Amino acid sequence: MSTARYATVSTPPGPFTVVVTTGPDGGDVVLASGWTDDVGDLLPVVHRSLRPDGLESADTLPVLDVVTAFADGDLTAIDAVPVQQRSGPFLTDAWEVLRTVPPGEPDTYAGFAARCGRPAAVRAAAGACARNAAALFVPCHRVLATGGGLGGFRWGTPVKRWLLDHEAAHAGS
Repeated sequence: MSTARYATVSTPPGPFTVVVTTGPDGGDVVLASGWTDDVGDLLPVVHRSLRPDGLESADTLPVLDVVTAFADGDLTAIDAVPVQQRSGPFLTDAWEVLRTVPPGEPDTYAGFAARCGRPAAVRAAAGACARNAAALFVPCHRVLATGGGLGGFRWGTPVKRWLLDHEAAHAGS
């Protein structure tokens, strides 16, 4: 069916790996990404209908330049990166809504549920963050527990803390 490519770049909170496939326009589309140097950590979060048949290691990928730009302070660099995830209607919509949470202005799970048009669906909103395969590009790190706690993060709360502090320091600059 398909072969995806993957590569890793160093970032301040640790190695960041991205898995891409070729989109309809011939450009790269992110299937999965996160703070790991083991691509095997990423494949289980890719929806089974999108999971590639094969993987090829690449020395670099153009999307990694975006990751570096983000780490250098260009917080909007990630906004235009195409991502492909699949699930039910709520999760699919929630992932799109996550991309509208501004850097430096984190939301709560309750606020995120309201942004999704389902204020009572706080657990479902948290589940959308937990099931997000495209960390950073779909910025689930921008959602906090009600009361201001960090909440969870697949890649660890130290990474989430770094991302939030980095965005707070560079937002508006």
